[in-house]
Amino acid sequence: MSEKTSPTRRADYVDFYPLQTRWNDNDCYGHMNNVVHYALFDTAVNGWLMERGLLDPRSSETFGLVVETGCKYFAEMGFPDRVTAGLRVAHLGSSSIRYELGLFRNDEDQASAEGTFVHVYVNRDSRRPSPIEGERRAAFQALMRP
Repeated sequence: MSEKTSPTRRADYVDFYPLQTRWNDNDCYGHMNNVVHYALFDTAVNGWLMERGLLDPRSSETFGLVVETGCKYFAEMGFPDRVTAGLRVAHLGSSSIRYELGLFRNDEDQASAEGTFVHVYVNRDSRRPSPIEGERRAAFQALMRP
């Protein structure tokens, strides 16, 4: 993501994944703890993949391992907020993908937080990089902004 200071908007993303905060997501300061943002990014990406039949955590021959994450915070969120994760692909390599995500609180148009999430696809048995091909590559290309 670029070094900007203003949050993205829903229109900046290609697809969306709904999430629900939980009671224990709030910390002693009364808002969502920063570690929860990373869990929401992980849930949004992998939930999106599973809903489209692109990942079965128990049997997929290849899957993405997280090699890099990052987050910028713009506004507080916490239980009982509904959160929608906006998804887009910033880079698609031969075996890696860089997602950009925006977390939107309730019906707000500006992201409360933005994250980056990099997967390197590996073979289940060897754990060596494996090419992103076929239906999975096509789905990732559809998440790229023109």
